[in-house]
Amino acid sequence: MKQMMIMGLLLTDRVSEATRVQEILTKYGCSIKTRLGMHEVSKDYCDKKGFVILELVGDKKEWDALEKDLCQVQGVQVKTMLFEY
Repeated sequence: MKQMMIMGLLLTDRVSEATRVQEILTKYGCSIKTRLGMHEVSKDYCDKKGFVILELVGDKKEWDALEKDLCQVQGVQVKTMLFEY
């Protein structure tokens, strides 16, 4: 049976959390197939909150370790969806 994980991250203050989150994502880079980052921005406004969607590949133990590390960053919320096929 194959597995695929989608992980969503909410950064409540992306300016202060981005450096640590980037370090963690780099550490687990070989498990990240797709990464999409979003935040509200316009001519007069740039939101402090940010949202990242990850498509993970490889070993579930790595995914669990990634989630654990990200959850230790204050201000970061993590949600996951595991697909088995």
